[in-house]
Amino acid sequence: MQEFLIRSLDASTIFTIAALGELIGQRSGILNVGVEGVMLFGATLGFITATTTGSYMLGFLLAIAIGGLLGLLHGFFSITLGGDQVVSGMGIWILGFGLTTYIGSPFAGPLGLPRIPSVFGLSPFFFLGIALTAIVWFVLSRTNLGLRIRSVGENPVVAEVSGISVTKTRYLCVVTAGMFMGLAGAIFSLDYNPVWAYNFVMGWGFIALALVFFSMWNPIILIGGSLLFGSLWQVSLNPQLLLPDLMSRYIWRTVPFTITLVMLLLMSTRWFRTKWGATKPEALGQAYVKEG
Repeated sequence: MQEFLIRSLDASTIFTIAALGELIGQRSGILNVGVEGVMLFGATLGFITATTTGSYMLGFLLAIAIGGLLGLLHGFFSITLGGDQVVSGMGIWILGFGLTTYIGSPFAGPLGLPRIPSVFGLSPFFFLGIALTAIVWFVLSRTNLGLRIRSVGENPVVAEVSGISVTKTRYLCVVTAGMFMGLAGAIFSLDYNPVWAYNFVMGWGFIALALVFFSMWNPIILIGGSLLFGSLWQVSLNPQLLLPDLMSRYIWRTVPFTITLVMLLLMSTRWFRTKWGATKPEALGQAYVKEG
């Protein structure tokens, strides 16, 4: 049972950090459905770098850098060109799915490095996830930068008139978001499950995307949702530990994604928005073109 709890907390860390990145981007009005693709790039390039150099630090740094570059690419299509944000995000996911398979195949197998030391039995990234959640909450809720981010996500026209650069603010957010996603992917491949395999992120990016909506764009609620889905994922891997002989493990593997779908459908209803006050940024997914 102790191992189950630890692995659940470790899994929740990855969901938390990836979803925090997406939350930052969405609060500025930029939707990135390519979270999975960014995580795949971060996981694969981080794994390759750590394998070839023997350095975890370089692996994490490269993963963060590639995540930031992909965020910049998404920003170029979505902000500068004013393109469809969903199409751009899907393009990043498809690119990540195909390209990481090609470049990662020669490195398939275990990482071959000593495991990252735990802290009180937990991954050190669990504590990083808590710290990042607190920082993101504080920045968005209690700082002028957070006010600018929320302003461009709600009404970019008014924000621009007030002297806020919508373009600069959104670029800052999408690059930061990409860095978080790249880091989450590296944590998956270098700490949580240090074995490279084809498409090994297994849909975690889409769960992270759903968590942002589940959290109603609140970082504190988000970390609670991450703990829930981290536990559900571990149950799906080893259901006999808690619920012996109830269902096949293959059916359990679908449970996190089924719950994700049901939750998104529920949150799309007028009843849920009215009762619980989901605070979706008004300009989310909308391109902004500065007039004059």
